[in-house]
Amino acid sequence: MHIATSGSKIEISKESLTAKIAKKFSKVLKHGDIVFLYGDIGAGKTTFVRYLINSLEKEKKIKLSEITSPTFSILNEYEIKDIKIRHYDLFRIKNSEEIKNIGMFENTENFLTFVEWPEKIKKKIGNNYNLFFKYNFKSEKRFLEFRNKKKGHIFNVKNKT
Repeated sequence: MHIATSGSKIEISKESLTAKIAKKFSKVLKHGDIVFLYGDIGAGKTTFVRYLINSLEKEKKIKLSEITSPTFSILNEYEIKDIKIRHYDLFRIKNSEEIKNIGMFENTENFLTFVEWPEKIKKKIGNNYNLFFKYNFKSEKRFLEFRNKKKGHIFNVKNKT
């Protein structure tokens, strides 16, 4: 069995693989963690968040939420019993002043926070994981690479490229 470490590149071309990796990653996260999701449109960022949130809901035996992209709303919030989740999409954000106005980094210790398009944030804070989603249009394959501040083991996976 392979181990996902900082720098691991995992193929997630099949949605079932995305779901599996999201479920495993959900078990690593805790309140106060911030997950930055990098990648082009259509690379799989929102799909990954959907599978991760739905995995937590299944674990807590509650009805699955419809997880949509917060591109237009900028923020979607979810509550799964004792877990509060904020899912941001900064695609439409024009400047750092707008980021301050949405309160993204206020009270982070009580939430799991997911941020799509984090390139727009000048100063990143918190216990963060950096996930890089890549889509190869020629081969139609998707990849996910984990890069986090802490070196070493993140979780076990079976397929690693």
